Amino acid sequence: MSAAREYGLDEQYEWARPPVGGWTADDLDRLPNLPPHTELIDGSLVLVSPQTRFPSRAMRLFENALLEQAPDALDVVREMSVKLNSKNRPEPDVSVIRAAANTGPHQTWYDPDDVLLAVEVVSEDSEERDRETKPRKYAAAGIPHFWRVEENDGLPVVHVYELDLATKAYGLSGIYHDKLTLSVPFPLTIDLTAINRRRP
Repeated sequence: MSAAREYGLDEQYEWARPPVGGWTADDLDRLPNLPPHTELIDGSLVLVSPQTRFPSRAMRLFENALLEQAPDALDVVREMSVKLNSKNRPEPDVSVIRAAANTGPHQTWYDPDDVLLAVEVVSEDSEERDRETKPRKYAAAGIPHFWRVEENDGLPVVHVYELDLATKAYGLSGIYHDKLTLSVPFPLTIDLTAINRRRP
């Protein structure tokens, strides 16, 4: 049985064929019919599987908490890609950026120099990317802070990393359960147990 028939696609369906050397970061804005949240890693398109409840709730928790506490010079965006270089354009689940980096309503990516924090919520299909590939690439691009969020009994556990400028690698600065309190990239406190709590 062909893959097209197995997934209910017309037999004439044509998969996007990469050019010699792979796709580029700019191709993401030009390729037709890409699924939402397609990323580019090492010149290859990465298609994500449907969202599950925990990552969705975790992203909402961190986006709202960071927005409430970020100083005016910073902004918080959800699921916006970062053009690390010509072959890599990953999409952090949540990012803290310099507010001056916002260029308008049709903007599709940010420069890594404008990203202070990248947050990845690990899901079943993203474990290797979120634990190994993306942190390594974010660090190499100079993004100073990275959080990896894991699920434990329905609650988020946050692994907080800071960039070592000498090695261009992240060092673990803490693992947080129940409550996250930090002084960088700005003073903040997040009640991690509030992930399923509705706002009043």
